[in-house]
Amino acid sequence: MVPGRVAVLPKAAVNGQTRSMPERPDYPCLVAGHAHVMEMLNAGEVGLPVLNQLVLVAVRALGAAGMAFVEFGPNGGRVVSGTGELDWAVGRPIPSLEQPADESLCGPGVRAISVDVLPPDLAVELDGRGLRHLLAARVEIGGLTIGNLYALYPDAERPADPEHRSVLGFLAATAAHMYGDQAGLPVHGDGTVVAALADGLAVVTRDGTVQLWNPAAEKVTGLRAAELLDHPLPFPVPPPGQVLDHRLPDGRWLKITSGELPGTASARVVTFRDSSDQHIRDHDRDLFVAVTSHELRTPVTVIKGYADTLGTHWESLPDPDRRQAAGVIGQRAGELARLVDRLLATTNDAGPVGGSPPIPFDLLDTLRAAAADLPAELRHRLVIQLPENLPKALGDRASLATVLTELTTNAGKYSPDGSPVLLTAEADRRTVAFRVSDRGIGVRPEHVERAFERFWQGESGDRRRYPGAGLGLYLVRRIVERQNGWVSLRPREGGGTVAEVRLPRG
Repeated sequence: MVPGRVAVLPKAAVNGQTRSMPERPDYPCLVAGHAHVMEMLNAGEVGLPVLNQLVLVAVRALGAAGMAFVEFGPNGGRVVSGTGELDWAVGRPIPSLEQPADESLCGPGVRAISVDVLPPDLAVELDGRGLRHLLAARVEIGGLTIGNLYALYPDAERPADPEHRSVLGFLAATAAHMYGDQAGLPVHGDGTVVAALADGLAVVTRDGTVQLWNPAAEKVTGLRAAELLDHPLPFPVPPPGQVLDHRLPDGRWLKITSGELPGTASARVVTFRDSSDQHIRDHDRDLFVAVTSHELRTPVTVIKGYADTLGTHWESLPDPDRRQAAGVIGQRAGELARLVDRLLATTNDAGPVGGSPPIPFDLLDTLRAAAADLPAELRHRLVIQLPENLPKALGDRASLATVLTELTTNAGKYSPDGSPVLLTAEADRRTVAFRVSDRGIGVRPEHVERAFERFWQGESGDRRRYPGAGLGLYLVRRIVERQNGWVSLRPREGGGTVAEVRLPRG
């Protein structure tokens, strides 16, 4: 089995057949599977591999046709783990649910829901696969929903057995415990964003002893008043009228101010708030400037060097050398133009990426045309194994050239020189997909989602082995998801990485 991936179970026979929910959960399977999850945690394994194992335990114990875990973030959810009839959905974005589907986000922790109340495109996909009803269990920490665990069934009636609900709720509580430990989780982005809280406030003596600690201070720092009253303040205090940025042991940042407490000569009031988001934005801005200057420097230097050579030695250069210099200038100028386009496209999260409304198009012709336009080094490494026929896809044909270029460039960069990059495609009843597979360094399970973040690099610093701005996969995800598709990464069996793009059928 590929590290970090759930073993794929045999497909449930739901299309053309009816399979009922088992009368009772498989408790021996539940106990043995849960014990294995605990063993993984005790052995130091964290993050997605353990979450995948938990989902596998759930589908076996509950006799479900498929299981999925959806992790919620600030802009909706994403399927980060799936097995059985839902292994195809990994990486799929899930929009914020509206009434009555948000029964899964409020009310009882475990509910039976018909797929009909899900977003229409998702409901059609599931119904087309013979999945009619689901059990949904909230995964909560301190009243905050950070995800949902779903068990799907083909039954004609809603699965309402209380034992199945109890088992699913138990497994959701296990997932919540994993998130509470923050061991490799959340999987994508920064996870759920907690609403802004009021500023924390403390009154301290001249020697820093806490005399007052308000409720907002408890929420901001996680430290209770009972722990701090008559004890030293756990962070430094700036001089009155100044601002101090301080990093907490858990990695969050506080912006701290202080002032003299009126009417006293020996007390100071200290206010503070969580400034982690602002710190991240400042860091991203500085990183953008650094990355841009670094990535632009190389092609500009080469263009200038060859242009100076042509201008200074034109008469003495033989015609082949002049042609070669002009060719290099043109090639580097093309690279520069593509880089500028990527930078402009990725600096505005709200702006459009690629233009036309989705229409049906021939994915095979599009992939072949895009492959023919790849840079020569990538074109020579690309092994194309496309089927003879494939249903049309629904999306923006023109943008697929950018998607394929970014995926093959990424595959080539992280693979040995000259090693093949494989392009394949397939279709199911609802989607059309293509994959770019390599035999490179592979992707760690905890990085399969972080790789799509803007500017993210697996390595950092001046001694990185793999150059780049960290924008390619970020741009790919934005392009694909705005066509109602999704993109995911996974380790390739035998080594390497598989990048898969799925679009609706046309």
